[in-house]
Amino acid sequence: MSTDSTPKQTARERLAEAHRAELKANARRRRVVVAASVAAVLALAGATTVAIATADGGPGTASAAPTPGKPVVTPANTTGPDGTVVVYGKADAPHTLKVYEDFRCPICKELEDSAGQSVQQLADSGTYKIEYHLAAFLDDGLGGKGSKTALAAAGAALNEGVDKFKQFHDVLYANQPAEKVDGFGDVNHILDLAAKVPGLKTDAFTKAVTEGTYLPWAGKVADAFQASGVRGTPTVILDGKPLQVLTQQGPLTGEQYTALVRQSIGG
Repeated sequence: MSTDSTPKQTARERLAEAHRAELKANARRRRVVVAASVAAVLALAGATTVAIATADGGPGTASAAPTPGKPVVTPANTTGPDGTVVVYGKADAPHTLKVYEDFRCPICKELEDSAGQSVQQLADSGTYKIEYHLAAFLDDGLGGKGSKTALAAAGAALNEGVDKFKQFHDVLYANQPAEKVDGFGDVNHILDLAAKVPGLKTDAFTKAVTEGTYLPWAGKVADAFQASGVRGTPTVILDGKPLQVLTQQGPLTGEQYTALVRQSIGG
């Protein structure tokens, strides 16, 4: 294992440890041989041609299970099978960018910090629309319930409007706790972060977050991620083609990302 002590490398090493523990748990539950190894994940994370980096979600993790006893309430403004996809941008945009991520994923945050503004600008300009496919598998790998709690709160934000969802999405990444600190598992902290989005913290939003109204929906969204075949976060796919958004030097800058998109669509 590398002795690089930079925050980026440390995050990847820690995620690899969580990944290894998760694979063992899945093997016990399902009695199957898991083909992906931690070494393979780390190799992908450092490869120059990687489109998928960080931990393997794996099928059937406990964090994806619906909350017992609660009905599934789907937020307004969803799309896709069972309302599990969130679309940001113009519906008639000529291209579609699929983004797979987990709110607790530190590499997702790195990409958001580096190129997130450019990702949004291309959607706002009508180059593509963004389909968000959200996961919650890091709760099992790292412990706690922050991924799913944040995802449910994002559903409450989505119910207020797609723009509110996107702003809250950005606030969550800007304030992401260390990967082994379950800060997003505290609904009071989630509500404090929601106050950073103008007009989001309505009575309806606060009630939904406090009561866990969208937790069962978050379970369905996480299940859809597990069924997608995508093996890690962040994964970024433009018109069916994975974009190489991570390199040995780290995530692409906004300028590099925009150039890659332009090259991919031929414009």
